[in-house]
Amino acid sequence: MQKYIFLDLDDTLFQTLRKCPAEVSRDKLQARALLSDGSENSFATPKQQWLWDWLNAGFKVVPVTGRDEQAFARVNLAFTEEAVLNHGAVILDKKRQVDVEWMSQMMAALPPYQEKLMLLWHEVEEFVKLENGFKPRLVNDFGITWYGVVKHADGTESTLRRLLDRVIRNHPLVVDGSLYWHLNGNNLAVLPRILNKESAVSFLLKKYHQQYPEILTFAAGDSHSDAAFLALCDYAIIPKHTQLGKRLMDSA
Repeated sequence: MQKYIFLDLDDTLFQTLRKCPAEVSRDKLQARALLSDGSENSFATPKQQWLWDWLNAGFKVVPVTGRDEQAFARVNLAFTEEAVLNHGAVILDKKRQVDVEWMSQMMAALPPYQEKLMLLWHEVEEFVKLENGFKPRLVNDFGITWYGVVKHADGTESTLRRLLDRVIRNHPLVVDGSLYWHLNGNNLAVLPRILNKESAVSFLLKKYHQQYPEILTFAAGDSHSDAAFLALCDYAIIPKHTQLGKRLMDSA
């Protein structure tokens, strides 16, 4: 039986220093990802280090991340299987080339959603001009604009909720399902509906089932946006004290 783990990265396998548990001393942390200037930015606790070692020894590990190609390349872990990037927009094969079949599907469906994204994004940019600290950007990877993300200088989710509530949440293009939003920590993303981790993982699962007579699948993730691809797999791993972990506890 072939074993796969579909593995979210940020806040599941590592996190920024600010998010690391206070009881874990700095010398116990291992750097796992770098900023574009080469400085260390994300770290794994001893428990996360053990988790990686265990998963990497027993599973085919498929990263499933919101990171783009460059940010993924700055993760200091030896991934050898396919990789899902940009919240499901892009799949890289084992040689780190774009999966042509998946990209063709995305490009055939994306144009009308891009137009709608830009309409909403214009309103986002007009709103953030009125207040200091907002940092909006459109995510471009492989020459394609996929989605938009906003951060804030104060690093708080509550500040981003003002933008969410006033501009995004009840926007007609969100209400009709063309676009959707995701808020977790200091990241507020607005994405086309066709762009999601669940669809990309489902695509890979079909391939793996064709390659092997029987597979066992695990998934790990920390946020609401991970829940759907976790549900596709036989077993799910959810870290404590994360967005998805708190949701699970609240529903218990």
